[in-house]
Amino acid sequence: MRLVVDLNRCQGYAQCAFLAPDIFVMHGDESLLYNPQAAQERRDEVARAVAACPVQAILLEADAAEEAPGPDREATSDR
Repeated sequence: MRLVVDLNRCQGYAQCAFLAPDIFVMHGDESLLYNPQAAQERRDEVARAVAACPVQAILLEADAAEEAPGPDREATSDR
């Protein structure tokens, strides 16, 4: 999964850093550092951090591999 943070929108509330400290880290009082390629295993933790952002500055994008049908997903078709 891929994370994108609008650093112009981010106000440094640090809710993301509190909920996913190994993905989001505050550098000083206002600068956010983050790992844009978070591991899939961290999806729930990252999703909570994204939802907790008071200014909605974080976007979580699915990778193409995550969206592809797999053994546990059913392929859909337009028949």
